[in-house]
Amino acid sequence: MIKITLPDGAVREYPQGTNSLEIAKSISEGLARKVIAANVNGEVWDATRPLQNDAALKLLTWNDAEGKSTFWHSTAHLMAEAVQSIFPGVKFWVGPAVENGFYYDMDLGGRQITEEDLRKLEAKMSELAARQSRYIRKEVPKAEAIHFFQEKGDEYKLDLLQNLKDGEITFYTQGDFTDLCRGPHIPDTGFIKALKLTNIAGAYWKGDEKNKQLTRIYGISFPSKKELDEYLLMLEEAKKRDHRKLGKEMGIYTMDDEVGQGLILWMPNGTIIIEELEKLAKETEKAAGYQRVVTPHIAKESLYLTSGHLPYYQESMYPPMELDGTKYYLKAMNCPHHHKIYAAEPRSYKDLPLRLAEYGTCYRYEQSGELFGLMRVRCLHMNDAHIYCSKEDFAKEFRSVNEMYLKYFRIFGIDKYIMRLSLHDPAKLGEKYINEPELWLETEAMVRKVLQDTNTPFVEVMGEGAFYGPKIDVQIWSAIGREFTLATNQVDFAQGRRFKLEFTNSENGHDTPLIIHRAPLGTHERFIGFLLEHYAGKFPLWLAPQQVKLLPISDKYLDYAQTVLESLKNADIRAGIDERSEKIGKKIRDTELARVPYMLVIGEKEMNDNKISVRRQGKGDLGVQDIETFIREIKSEIKLRS
Repeated sequence: MIKITLPDGAVREYPQGTNSLEIAKSISEGLARKVIAANVNGEVWDATRPLQNDAALKLLTWNDAEGKSTFWHSTAHLMAEAVQSIFPGVKFWVGPAVENGFYYDMDLGGRQITEEDLRKLEAKMSELAARQSRYIRKEVPKAEAIHFFQEKGDEYKLDLLQNLKDGEITFYTQGDFTDLCRGPHIPDTGFIKALKLTNIAGAYWKGDEKNKQLTRIYGISFPSKKELDEYLLMLEEAKKRDHRKLGKEMGIYTMDDEVGQGLILWMPNGTIIIEELEKLAKETEKAAGYQRVVTPHIAKESLYLTSGHLPYYQESMYPPMELDGTKYYLKAMNCPHHHKIYAAEPRSYKDLPLRLAEYGTCYRYEQSGELFGLMRVRCLHMNDAHIYCSKEDFAKEFRSVNEMYLKYFRIFGIDKYIMRLSLHDPAKLGEKYINEPELWLETEAMVRKVLQDTNTPFVEVMGEGAFYGPKIDVQIWSAIGREFTLATNQVDFAQGRRFKLEFTNSENGHDTPLIIHRAPLGTHERFIGFLLEHYAGKFPLWLAPQQVKLLPISDKYLDYAQTVLESLKNADIRAGIDERSEKIGKKIRDTELARVPYMLVIGEKEMNDNKISVRRQGKGDLGVQDIETFIREIKSEIKLRS
């Protein structure tokens, strides 16, 4: 018999070889119908995989993130089976679950996939799903796996096998499709009740532009048609709010091939938004006791060797430049530079907590296939800061950072959020994570306690921590329900020692500070991309690139409009005049479409009375006001960031 510990702490005994689905049935038939995978000792398994030893078990359904990921990855295999049946000879690379759905990269031998082909594939997938084919896991010796794919002439899977050893290789089969895959998968294809193939794209093999371009097909699936219909409605709204479309229409940013992929050129309107966000951050951080610093865009290789970033993050860094026999790297993160500022002067416990803040420019070489508008870029401006504190101050400082997040959420109208506590994976100590098991457990417990003590909603995810400590990833939802990863709040127990950072304690001894890495507004790029979609381009007044547009009814009133404009500009309000010889109705419509918060209509009566007619985006006519009253009210609205 084996002992199974459930999430509520209950321990049940089952015969060795019992699987998670059978355990679910022993609890409730209704539960068993919902279970699609299982978390076994922190690792996601097939619900049908036999359990041979005592284990901590969490049954996963569609409502769990790990359940959705398993569901979508299984649908990628279903799509591959459909593609294989319609396009014989196709070869597959990888087919992971992504944030919303899945994709599969494939070599179609020069064939072009069309929208019509996608609809045929959807029909075939629905037919195959209805067969309720089981996903069957099989452990395969490396020699047998190599032979299997050599016979198929599949260079892509043979490449994947190069880095795998006996005992690490599994095949999954459903219906007529077999693939090299770690899994896990749902019990059978019958769980997939509704699906949609959403997009076709090109993707270089291994993300390398020098390699062959493969076809990437994206899709999404659900356990009910109702959920698919709701998702498609949200998708339609999301298209209208796509930050790439709005960013172009509103003159926020542009990109140019001669500058380079993923390198954003901020236009005047976008720069205004950046400056307003920086102003907010600087005000907030000044009130919280932060000190501002500025650091270079490059550094010597030795700095990143000391920090430990090179061994863990080199693939995401630009290649080095070599000058006078010394290698220099473009800065991929600000923290090593801030550690050097801390180390530049002797520190005492009286100096702590020390909070160093910077809107630092960083460069990361994201794979070309992963670049996406403002959301995935290669140059990013980060709302970064590092807090150096004692263990005694840690809880207070970490709590203060979380409170800063909540303040920003209120300002930007973010109602739905969750903190994702990202932990280390004990199996990857020394490989992906610094090999300090006791410190990992201690710091994870410290973060968990702060979240619990402040009643902050959070979930725990194993294997997503930073290499030097646990972190919180902040998940937020936009006004239409799209999920974004906004920022992080990280604990670092390693770099203080790596950089020999010290402070003199109250007993005149020497201690190493704990370091909190935090970025509540993330990067300009990602956050402005989120805000464009969240507000559908209709920024609140304080953030709007143009806050007021003056609309003279005819050219006769241009001089008076110019006088009003000067008053607005003198009050530091961003305003302009529509000088076109158009009818006032068209000027109002065009200004609405340009998403300017306030419109001031100026005609003969307004000019004679030295007043203005005020219209508000989305609210219509607010009546006639004198200029001083309008300026006073609008200044108050801007100051409150309401």
